[in-house]
Amino acid sequence: QVQLVESGGGLVQAGGSLRLSCAASGLTFSRYAMGWFRQTPGKAREFVATINWSGISTDYRDSVKGRFTISRDRAKNTVHLQMNSLKPEDTAAYYCAASRASGTSTYTSNYSYWGHGTQVTVSS
Repeated sequence: QVQLVESGGGLVQAGGSLRLSCAASGLTFSRYAMGWFRQTPGKAREFVATINWSGISTDYRDSVKGRFTISRDRAKNTVHLQMNSLKPEDTAAYYCAASRASGTSTYTSNYSYWGHGTQVTVSS
């Protein structure tokens, strides 16, 4: 059974940093692209960052470029999202996802497995 478990969320002041982690099990981690998405109440889930199977290729939504960094640890089957210079508009539930496609993807429909999410709240 595939499991994706996020951790690292919390409350932080604007300008602060958080590091989200997602531990994957039940799948061949090295064969999956991984992504981070976020969602606020009443809104659709939106793409944040993605990394391909090898970790060489990444992509980000424009509003987080230069502030967020996605990485993966193949030895630990873990993907991270380092979030710096956080803004109140980054407040959301953040979800980790795994895609059978080895390349990066910004579309939720390309992801087969999802975690339960971790809340990030940025105060002004």
